Amino acid sequence: MNSSQKIDSKLLDEILDKMIGTVAGSKDEIFLIGEQSRQQYESLVEELVEIKKQVNTVIDEGDKLEVQARLARNRLSQVSKNFKDFSEEEIRKAYENAHKLQVEHSMLQQHEKQLRDRRDDLERRLLGLQEIIERSEALVGQISVVLNYLNSDLRQVGMLLEDAQQKQDFGLRIIEAQEEERKRVSREIHDGPAQMLANVMMRSELIERIYRERGAEEGFKEIRNLRKNVRNALYEVRRIIYDLRPMALDDLGLIPTLRKYMDTIEEYNGKTKIHFQSIGEIDGHRLPPRFEVALFRLAQEAVTNALKHSDANEIAVKVEVTCESITMIVKDDGKGFNIKEAKGNKDKKSFGLIGMKERVDLLGGKMTIDSKVGLGTFIMFQVPYHGT
Repeated sequence: MNSSQKIDSKLLDEILDKMIGTVAGSKDEIFLIGEQSRQQYESLVEELVEIKKQVNTVIDEGDKLEVQARLARNRLSQVSKNFKDFSEEEIRKAYENAHKLQVEHSMLQQHEKQLRDRRDDLERRLLGLQEIIERSEALVGQISVVLNYLNSDLRQVGMLLEDAQQKQDFGLRIIEAQEEERKRVSREIHDGPAQMLANVMMRSELIERIYRERGAEEGFKEIRNLRKNVRNALYEVRRIIYDLRPMALDDLGLIPTLRKYMDTIEEYNGKTKIHFQSIGEIDGHRLPPRFEVALFRLAQEAVTNALKHSDANEIAVKVEVTCESITMIVKDDGKGFNIKEAKGNKDKKSFGLIGMKERVDLLGGKMTIDSKVGLGTFIMFQVPYHGT
């Protein structure tokens, strides 16, 4: 029996290793396709911008040539009506000039048509490439979920869970949490930087026309507005990146990162004042990475919940470090909530509370929540720490 179990375990390990290798290889190939498509997309965008400039130039030249051709036709008509009043040389020049301008105008129209056809073809190709990029990103994200699940200690899941239903619920919960986060980031990018950059593209195409039609001052005014939009888009991108994984956490550590994060969130939110206070010092000035990430996420989740749900005027965040533990308190003066009802509901707020509780449990700590309707919310995280 024992011998049979060992053989089965080895076979399972081999199968899992092959699955992980195959899935990882597929992920790399799809990622490569996405990167190649993105490079091609950027190249075509540059070409499209240049083509549009050429189209505008050709249109301007065509307008000027049309005026010259009209004058030449008028001259030719005058010569034809008063044939005897002009010399042979004047008649010949009138005919040649009218014919020359007509030919140039026809060639310019043909060139404009070719440029417009190329522009339309580039726009169609860009739409196709955009679809490929989006699909590849979606597939890479889905495969990452599968890899994370496979790379987790799947060989021991069966020993930890009581039955197949618990296994399914466990896997679905992981996937749902990751998908929910992915949707949130996607929504923030779509509603923020993507919309801003689309507006930048449209306004950038108007600058040249405004310059020609309204003058330099109006053109420069539009450029200043465009610069403001680009600055706002850059701020949104940096904020989203910071929410995903603040680089300062790796470079500076927990306390400076939390202080910077609270300042950034306060500036972005505007209406809610956020106070941050730290007491005590961490031995060696840095916590182990798992502590820093977990404590940062706990503070982030608690503050985000307060901003979204409490309508608070002020939020206070306090971190106290001793030689034995780390205590973090997040307190707001918002509308509060009924804790029993929140725990009984399967909504986003209750899922956030569950997620914070699980993070604290992983660190061997405990979480305390005190909230009443109309009296704000008090959350305290206590994590044992003895230095490493």
